[in-house]
Amino acid sequence: MANTGKKAKGKQKIEIKMIENQDDRLIIFSKCRSGIYKKIGELSTLRGNEILFIIFSPAGKPFTFGHPSIEFIANRFLNGNIHVIDDMHALIEAHRTVRINKLTQLYNEVQSQIDASHETQKVLAQQITSGTNSNCWWETPLDQLNPRELYEQYSHFSKLFDLFHFSRSKKIAIVSSMLAPTGLAKDAPTNFPLS
Repeated sequence: MANTGKKAKGKQKIEIKMIENQDDRLIIFSKCRSGIYKKIGELSTLRGNEILFIIFSPAGKPFTFGHPSIEFIANRFLNGNIHVIDDMHALIEAHRTVRINKLTQLYNEVQSQIDASHETQKVLAQQITSGTNSNCWWETPLDQLNPRELYEQYSHFSKLFDLFHFSRSKKIAIVSSMLAPTGLAKDAPTNFPLS
């Protein structure tokens, strides 16, 4: 079958703006009404309580949606059995309690980290004042270090290695410059390991 060249645009994003033409507004409302009811139904299922929505069409006609039914909610309203304020207060109180519990937990975690930091600080201060481990960082057993301390140990060794390499290269250059004019001595090493 040959392609006619006409492609469907598919689902397009439309700009939300006021539709000026009254007939167009009514047509769009009638097309969207079932989708609006579907979303309201999902919301009422999530909420779990009675719910009432009144939507006015562009012509001013009211459309209602009630869960479990409009009659049930109307009777409850007319009989004065509304606990909206109590329910709202309970929801706010529950939210506040959850938030306070989360903040308390976060505070306790931060406080324990601060306490651990103070203990580490005390141990380090004690090591510095007693002279242990202050100059002998290379004697610390590797299996007693945490990842941060291992990284620090690695960087210390790297700096020491670089220092040895620089010093050795400098000595090789000095020896080479001394031997260059007179030639190589028989007992001078000719091959130095570079790494």
